[in-house]
Amino acid sequence: MVEQRVRRIGVFGGTFDPPHLGHLVAASEAAFECRLEEVVFVPAGDPWQKAHIKVTDAAARLEMTRLAIGSDPLFRISTCDIDREGATYAVDTVADVRGEYEGEVELFFIIGADSLENLHTWHRVGELVNAVKFIALNRPGHSRSEVDTSFGIEVEFIDMPAVDLSSTECRQRVADGQPLRYLVPDAVAAFIADRGLYRG
Repeated sequence: MVEQRVRRIGVFGGTFDPPHLGHLVAASEAAFECRLEEVVFVPAGDPWQKAHIKVTDAAARLEMTRLAIGSDPLFRISTCDIDREGATYAVDTVADVRGEYEGEVELFFIIGADSLENLHTWHRVGELVNAVKFIALNRPGHSRSEVDTSFGIEVEFIDMPAVDLSSTECRQRVADGQPLRYLVPDAVAAFIADRGLYRG
């Protein structure tokens, strides 16, 4: 009997409002350093942690994410969080992504090391910790020693190239009439311009 190979899959959730080159670099680095076969981008449907701010509609964020990853064979998109009603929680994301694969998979949840510090506040965190291993991206100026891993999580820390960029900054640049070129993929910049997104 042939032993079935376990696939190593990265789960990269986010609002992606908009997706930028930092997201793509993060996914690529995580895949390379942790030998992932695929990275699944999962745009949030109703992100509970951002209930206090306006978020671009899900259909536009999904399309921007599709445009951002292009034809890269390493990346794919799951619409599970957008398709599911109610607030978006990582524990549900992971369960749905696992259900999209036949056979056995090992899931790695890609997260910023700074977000890892607040993991204990996440919904049903015990189930999440049991379901995945974490890949924590060390951003410039952030020390991995600040992250508490004492409550049983499995974490692999990787150092990100110095791409100091955020979706908030991208939105503000559009509102201020500044260019997004070389900060987001060209197709994403064109979509933002065509739809008139982020103009205040």
